[in-house]
Amino acid sequence: MAKGSASTIVDIAKELGVAPSTVSRALKDHPFISQETKDKVKKVAARLGYRRNALAAGLRNSHSNIIGLIVPRISMYFQSAVITAIQNTVHGMGYDLIICQSNDSYKQEMELVNALYGSRVEGLIVSCTMYTTDFSHFKIFTENQIPLVFYDRVPRNFPAYIIRGNDYEGGYLGGKHLLERGCKDIAFINGVLSCNLYLDRLEGLRAAMKEAKVPLKKNRVFSHELTVANAEETCKKIFSRKPYPDAVFCANDTTAIVALQYAKMLEIKVPQEFKVLGYSNDPRSEIISPALSSIEQFPAEMGERTAKAMLDLIHKKNYPKKAVESITPAKLVSREST
Repeated sequence: MAKGSASTIVDIAKELGVAPSTVSRALKDHPFISQETKDKVKKVAARLGYRRNALAAGLRNSHSNIIGLIVPRISMYFQSAVITAIQNTVHGMGYDLIICQSNDSYKQEMELVNALYGSRVEGLIVSCTMYTTDFSHFKIFTENQIPLVFYDRVPRNFPAYIIRGNDYEGGYLGGKHLLERGCKDIAFINGVLSCNLYLDRLEGLRAAMKEAKVPLKKNRVFSHELTVANAEETCKKIFSRKPYPDAVFCANDTTAIVALQYAKMLEIKVPQEFKVLGYSNDPRSEIISPALSSIEQFPAEMGERTAKAMLDLIHKKNYPKKAVESITPAKLVSREST
């Protein structure tokens, strides 16, 4: 064997003086192979640095046992919690996961879809970028009857399983909570409106305020990527002149934490003079001071539902001809900031 080249089953078989088929069965713990032979094979395989070629095996038997996953950003708390639930669920059923991140780039998302298709994954799970409005690049999976599941950031009408949170309900619960605490002038810092999440959260808030006959002023609504830098710029605008709003509802907890810090800097009392509400119930929300009220999204439940939908598609091949939705709940978690 050439130096630096990968060892094969044939190399192991030659060293032990057995048939390659025996080595293959031993590495798979086949019951017809003795434990003594299995131990010898595995010892030589480890010494030679043998690695199973999952892709080659997949080409031979048409099953790679690999599922592709595309997420916007792995660093987001919500996404990391969903990923953990997905991986735990599919791994328990004998599948591996290839995790890719689009970095919220539509171009990169398209490239990843094609790369995973070319890698012969058995299915694809996707949380889209916030700028994805054309979903035609996913048709390569549906047209070839390869399982496809969307979650969280999803298309409105696409023939696939769709697992999403009840973001309309989350927006409604947040608005109702602030109104019940006497707020009359609510600011809303939202995400980009090309994304289903932020459209639904805004509509839910509007419904709650309309029900209470309290206006949501146009100059109190801000839509942009929910980064720390953008949150700081928006807080500057909110507090640039009086009267200040009596509450801010933020479409993620990172933005809400920035709003809390900004209020502290201006010596505005929270929650007495200014109430702050976030979204996603990030673990940081409990440990900051004052503790942040937030909307719980149940990411573990979303991850489990998503993984089970994928496994169901792989095993039953019941490909949907139209969107099939499963909606996870939203729950308000009240803490000191409101």
